[in-house]
Amino acid sequence: MEAPKLHGRFVWYDLMSPDLDGSKSFYASVAGWTNEAWQAAPEMPPYTMWMADGTSIGGMVPLPEEGDVPPHWLLYIGADNVDETVEVIRDNGGAVLEEPKDIPTVGRFAICQDPQGATFAVFTPLEGIPGLQGEPRPKFMSWHELGSSDAEAGLAFYRTIFGWGDAGTHDMGEEMGNYYMFDAGAWPTGGAYTIPASMEGMPSAWIPYIMTDGLDAACERVTSAGGQIMNGPMDVPGGSRVAMCMDAHGAAFGLHEAGDETPEAVGEGSAEAAA
Repeated sequence: MEAPKLHGRFVWYDLMSPDLDGSKSFYASVAGWTNEAWQAAPEMPPYTMWMADGTSIGGMVPLPEEGDVPPHWLLYIGADNVDETVEVIRDNGGAVLEEPKDIPTVGRFAICQDPQGATFAVFTPLEGIPGLQGEPRPKFMSWHELGSSDAEAGLAFYRTIFGWGDAGTHDMGEEMGNYYMFDAGAWPTGGAYTIPASMEGMPSAWIPYIMTDGLDAACERVTSAGGQIMNGPMDVPGGSRVAMCMDAHGAAFGLHEAGDETPEAVGEGSAEAAA
């Protein structure tokens, strides 16, 4: 069997939160995640990891007190070589917000921004590939959505950097335009849409979707835990259902209940839900 590909694959998810304990409680209720404390080295600050069925999938980072950065999810994309990838990012109009640095015993990462302003991270582990191996299942991230000021240009940038493939285009109508799906391996991984005029002021950003085996119940847990349902639940082609949410501190994320569809149908209605 061919070894899993690292370069271009979403491998980790950090939540930037102003209230770590509150975020623990929120996502434990909504997604069924547990937590595990971890410290890379004695001189480094402790880190709280998200665990889904015993698999580490991400973590939490305190939101900086200075500046006006809102709570948000930061998505990490695998890179065969972080330093070389950072140079390609620069050469193609992207920016480096945090230069490459090592995490003792773990790997090397950098925080970057695409030409349209969406922030993401690149990561090279010292060994293995973190997160779920195989197709998404409940409790894990199942889709990665880019809302961009220019989706076509944005995806062209990522395809140059990471070699993503084309997984099809869906016409969402006159206002929303096209939804462009991409793959980073054996199945479609996410999609991108251009932010419409009706959503003026919305910054370019990446949003992760958490798979659930019961969307209506998960949405009820969101509101019960202090979050909001921004749009949905709604059906998408192939039997999947999605909802766009905001957690108790204002970080956006999606929920996805799979139907019997092929994976590429997952994202065909998610941007419409965001509208």
